[in-house]
Amino acid sequence: MTKIPKILVVDDQPVNILLMRKKLEHEGMDVVTAQSGRECLDIVGATMPDLILLDIMMPGMDGVQVCAALKNREDTKSIPVIFLTARDSRAGKLEGLSVGAVDYITKPVDLEETVARVRSQLRFHAMFRENLELTQRLSEARRAASLGALSQGISHNLNNLLGVIYGYLELAKMNTHKPEPLGKHLAKIDEAVVRMTRIIRQVTAVSTQTRIVQTSLPVRALVENAVVRFRGDHTLPAAVVVDDRTHGALVQANVETFEEALAKILVNAWESYGTEPPEDAVIEIEIENSVRDGRAFITFAVHDRGNGLDPTVRDNVFEPFVSTKSTVGVGMGLTIARHGIRNLGGDITLESRSGGGVTARIHLPTAVATASAA
Repeated sequence: MTKIPKILVVDDQPVNILLMRKKLEHEGMDVVTAQSGRECLDIVGATMPDLILLDIMMPGMDGVQVCAALKNREDTKSIPVIFLTARDSRAGKLEGLSVGAVDYITKPVDLEETVARVRSQLRFHAMFRENLELTQRLSEARRAASLGALSQGISHNLNNLLGVIYGYLELAKMNTHKPEPLGKHLAKIDEAVVRMTRIIRQVTAVSTQTRIVQTSLPVRALVENAVVRFRGDHTLPAAVVVDDRTHGALVQANVETFEEALAKILVNAWESYGTEPPEDAVIEIEIENSVRDGRAFITFAVHDRGNGLDPTVRDNVFEPFVSTKSTVGVGMGLTIARHGIRNLGGDITLESRSGGGVTARIHLPTAVATASAA
């Protein structure tokens, strides 16, 4: 059953209201009326009309003030407003549209034109609501799919690691009187437990929304410290070259979060060269100023000349437990990195390089220089 649209007509002249009411009701619409701006605001909250026809020139609270008040209220801001105005000037029309009206009709009113414009705006608004509902459903579906993938990945990895622990535990039981194999089996059990702990810690990091304390930090020192951490944590003989083109700029960030994210990207970059990297294998980090959506950012571009993005994971490389490695308990590095950087107000992007390899970019907001930061 088609819903009957409810129209609120607001005009201080009773004859105008009468004519508009008769025409709209004849067209199958439900009409509510008000004769002042104050009365309009009182009625609209109770009736929640689908559209408001609002006269601009009214004593006391005029139509522009009423429209502004409606747009400032959460429950009424989405109701489309069409102005009825005797003003034919461009400035008058722009004033009405600037406070949130969707259209205007110049008096004396042509009733047929008014009905056509009302129907047009009702269609637009119905499409807008449908798009909002569709977007919400898609968001919920993506969230459910993401949670499903995360849960499945956690279950799969933890079950595999439990299997490893159980297997080596049985072997340990059979070699209780043989110190050398017993030690090897216990070391494998310890390694599996460490991986399980790491998975739980990483999943906890992704699922929490803890507010991260940010400060203004010099980009060059931030990157150099992250490289030191990368080499210390992963003991990889990677050659890393840093090219800072920002001339001592500051970035708004958190040291721990940034260092962890960059370290994970550097690990990926180095591992892209394979198990036996060539002697001239190098990771380049270029730091430069950039603009995104009209805002100033610092971009940290990490370049490698490795094997590039695997086609099997290209489209979902940031999803949990997505990895080209067969090792159990991996695949959360980029997920953790992007989660942390997004919590800092930035983002991470990946793209293939011409001639081979990958460029990973960390984008973070530029910070304003202060004496304490310096």
